Amino acid sequence: MQIPLDLAKTVAAVVDEGTLEGAARALHITPSAVSQRIKALEQRLGRVLLVRSKPVQATDAGAAIVRLARQATLLEHEALAEVGLDDDGERLTSIGIAVNADSLATWLLPALAEVAREHPIVFELHREDEEYTTRLLESGQVMAAVTSQATSVPGCVVTPLGTVRYRAVASAEYIERWMPEGVTAGALGRSPRIDFDRRDDMQAAFLRSLRVRSTPPIHYVPASTEFAAAVRLGLGWAMLPAEQTRGTELVELMPERPLDVPLYWQQWNLRSPLLQAVSDAVARAARTVALT
Repeated sequence: MQIPLDLAKTVAAVVDEGTLEGAARALHITPSAVSQRIKALEQRLGRVLLVRSKPVQATDAGAAIVRLARQATLLEHEALAEVGLDDDGERLTSIGIAVNADSLATWLLPALAEVAREHPIVFELHREDEEYTTRLLESGQVMAAVTSQATSVPGCVVTPLGTVRYRAVASAEYIERWMPEGVTAGALGRSPRIDFDRRDDMQAAFLRSLRVRSTPPIHYVPASTEFAAAVRLGLGWAMLPAEQTRGTELVELMPERPLDVPLYWQQWNLRSPLLQAVSDAVARAARTVALT
């Protein structure tokens, strides 16, 4: 059985745009034609590919088709460039990458900028917690991810990037107000902390390492730069990597108790020079910022 690539690309367009109407605009066809293509592929495969929600979501079978479409598009772009039919370099390849907020705010962007200067490429970045970025790989939404998961997603290869060391920090004013009798595990368990969002487990993991069972009041600040700013302004304590504490007056609460998080680069297992160029630049950047 063969899967027509035009039908597979239509499925990917619907997932990207979130609606059949959006996919129709992107593909320059009618919504009715989009619906007919999806129906034709579902009938051919005997599988439901899309959940008609808002936005439209891919089923497990649909995710496999989306991955096929993205891989075919990447290889097609590279083949056209190789034979000199890339519209004089004006046709840019889009690569989706899932990345955690701290990496995005510190070391990853210079690596991507390096690749963009040398290659016809644009990036679609998806911000997600490092424990969850591989889900976007599995669904076919991205081609690569910075993740804390060492086990490879099926069809992907893994490259260790190193370990990011996080430390519990707070402002001096915060410590004076909330921990006047000293920084202890009990005081940390009672004093307001800052979480990135409700998936952020970093601060909770640190408390668990101290055998603290209580949950302190929590501020949620879902943006990396503002997250670090909130710590500096004394809203709460939090775990920050060295890149975000360097040059500040933040105080380490327990210097002897860092929290180390290993990071990995996972990408589709394709013979793609462009994807390999991204991987090489990411690995160099990780070494530059001394991810040990």
